[in-house]
Amino acid sequence: MSNKVAIIASNGGLFDAYKVFNIATAAAASEKEVAIFFTFEGLNLIHKQGMQALEMPVGKEHFAEGFAKAQVPPIPQLVEMAQELGVKFIACQMTMDVMGLTTADFVEGIEVGGAVTFLEYAKDASPTLTF
Repeated sequence: MSNKVAIIASNGGLFDAYKVFNIATAAAASEKEVAIFFTFEGLNLIHKQGMQALEMPVGKEHFAEGFAKAQVPPIPQLVEMAQELGVKFIACQMTMDVMGLTTADFVEGIEVGGAVTFLEYAKDASPTLTF
């Protein structure tokens, strides 16, 4: 069995962020090697300003109280935790080019690469997940 977990983050909502970082940090804490490929809206999850402005989905506002009661960390803190656990962040070069973004727009420590970069990592990962 592989010791690698590969995650594709292609959606950029608040719930998407919690899914991505919950799985990534749990896997890394379980001594798995983890990489997340952020593409399209998923780049919001590591964008310095974007991750600060992820909104609760309409009609799901009641979850805010649950997150607070359960002491679930905010996304910026989960990003930091993931990085501290060694999770590799790969930002999609093509999407960055299309959106006119540079590495300065994102949290420090990201790698920029294309689909081939991620596929090379993911070729022997198990599982590979998409959010």
